[in-house]
Amino acid sequence: MKEKIELNGEAISLRKDFGEDIDSPIDIFSLIHNNDDLTIVFYPMSNRVSGMCIRDEKNKIIGVNSTSTYGRQRFTIAHELYHLFFHKDFKSIVCSKDLEKNKDPQEKEADIFASYFLAPYESLIYFIKNKLKKDKHQLEIEDIIRIEQYYGMSRQAILWRLINDGYITREKADTMKTGIIASAKKLGYDDKLYKPTPEEKQYATFGKYVRLAEELKTKELVSTGKYEELLLNGFRGDIVYGFDTEEEEKYD
Repeated sequence: MKEKIELNGEAISLRKDFGEDIDSPIDIFSLIHNNDDLTIVFYPMSNRVSGMCIRDEKNKIIGVNSTSTYGRQRFTIAHELYHLFFHKDFKSIVCSKDLEKNKDPQEKEADIFASYFLAPYESLIYFIKNKLKKDKHQLEIEDIIRIEQYYGMSRQAILWRLINDGYITREKADTMKTGIIASAKKLGYDDKLYKPTPEEKQYATFGKYVRLAEELKTKELVSTGKYEELLLNGFRGDIVYGFDTEEEEKYD
């Protein structure tokens, strides 16, 4: 299994490839949507599954469990990026949601990579020392909330990271696994990070698949009916039927 320092280096390298710096929080959804090679599919999956990915010579596809919280979806995408860009010799992988579960080495590597991709090692150290003004073993629930909100990570993901980096004990982390939304609201934060995708938006496809369907239609390689069928198969009835057009057309 790779060392943490190597996985952190790979995370920083991929951030750079995507045009991101090595310190700031990232909008991973925009990162994916703007990448020409990737398709991302949001779909309700089993509670035990965080996501999956598929790769062949022409396509890279990430499937995200849309019933997971927003913060966990961000972690899942970063996890799948490791498989797609650094994991050799695979065609498809289904990934478990439980970070504490005993996993094979490449799944553990993908979890560590995802954590560093969202919150690089040096960036987290700087944030804790200079923004929170705390040393190791001094972090309280208010600090945990500020960290997870800053980097956009779920409570499970941030506690797992802080335990593994030696910032908090497992016993202390266990006291922070409940009352998550209430504790964040009391500090004035929105609760989006801790909630799943709204039910009416849990099926959606973005990225290369949608662009290819549009290209086929523009080049008149498929009929209008086939074009609409492709979009509907990708859960993009909003494009076919123009859902929410009035709201989207505001020019402020």
